[in-house]
Amino acid sequence: MSFFASIFQGPGQAAEHAQEAAHGAEAAAHGAESAASAHGLGSIGEIPDYISHHLEDAREMEFAGLHFDLNALAFDPIHIGGLTLDLSPTRQLLFIFLAAFLCLAIFIPVARASRTREEGKAPSGIANAMEALILYFRNDVVRANIGEDGDGYTPFILTIFFFILFMNLLGLTPFGITATANLSVTAALAVISFVVTEIAGFRALGPAGYARTVFFVPHGLPTPLKPVMLVIMAPVEFLGKLTKPFALAVRLFANMMAGHILILAIVGLILVTQSFVVGGVSVLIMSALMILELFVACLQAYIFAMLTSVFIGLIRHAH
Repeated sequence: MSFFASIFQGPGQAAEHAQEAAHGAEAAAHGAESAASAHGLGSIGEIPDYISHHLEDAREMEFAGLHFDLNALAFDPIHIGGLTLDLSPTRQLLFIFLAAFLCLAIFIPVARASRTREEGKAPSGIANAMEALILYFRNDVVRANIGEDGDGYTPFILTIFFFILFMNLLGLTPFGITATANLSVTAALAVISFVVTEIAGFRALGPAGYARTVFFVPHGLPTPLKPVMLVIMAPVEFLGKLTKPFALAVRLFANMMAGHILILAIVGLILVTQSFVVGGVSVLIMSALMILELFVACLQAYIFAMLTSVFIGLIRHAH
C-alpha cells in the first residue's frame, strides 16, 4: 500500500516522507550506538579517552553504577593578586584526605598503647606490627643513612612512607583513584622532602657550611683557578639540588601512572571486543598485573622514604 500511496501523493509530501525516514534512520543508528557504548567501547580509538577519564582528576565519582557529584561541595576560588587558587574538593583530594585519616587512625592508637604499656611487656596486635616497622625504619633507614643522631627524622620518614603507601593502595580498590598518579601530588611531596632536606643541611652545617654545598672550591686549588671553578661548578651544584626532588616526583608518578594505564588499556580492550576469549585471557593478565601493582605500590613508597633519608644524610655530612 505504501507503493500506491506514493503514486497518488504530491512531490512535497514525498519529500517530507523521505526526510522523516532519513531522520528515523539516523535516530535508530544513534540509539544503536548509544546501546553499544552503554555495554562497551565503539572502537580501539576510544580507549585513550576511556583511560584519561579514569585517571584524570575530576569533581565526580563513579562506583558500581552510582554517580557522585562533588560540585555540591565546591566553593569560590581564592584570589591572591593575579593568582587564583581553587581549593574545591575533587575525587583525588578526597582520597588524599582518606590516606591521611588512615595514618592518624592507625598510629594514634599505637602511640597511646605504647605509652600506657607496662615496661618490659611486648605489644600485641597491630601495635606489635607497627612497632616492628618503626624500629626497622629507625635502625635500617634513618640511622643507616642519616646517622645515629638522626632519630628525630624518623617520624617524618615514617609519615612519608605510610602516607604514600596508603594513597598507592587506595588506587587498587574498586574506585581506582590513585592520587600519586597525579604529577601535582608527587611534586608537592617532593617539594616537602626538598625543604626538609635543605633545612636539615642548614642546621647541621651552619650558614657557611651550607653555602659550600653550592659554592665549593677544593683545597689546594691554585688561586687563579678558583673563580673559574666557582663559575663552572656552582650552577651544576645548584641544579643538582633541584634534580633530586624532580627525580622523586617523576619516579613515583611514572610508576603509578604506567601500571594503571596498562590495566585500563586491557579493560578497554575487553569492552571493545566483548569476547569471552579476550576477556578470559585479559583477566589472567590483569590478575598478574594487580599482584605486580601491589608490589610496586609498597616499593615506591619505600623508595621515596629511603631516598629522602639518603638526601638528608648526604647534606648533613657534606664535608
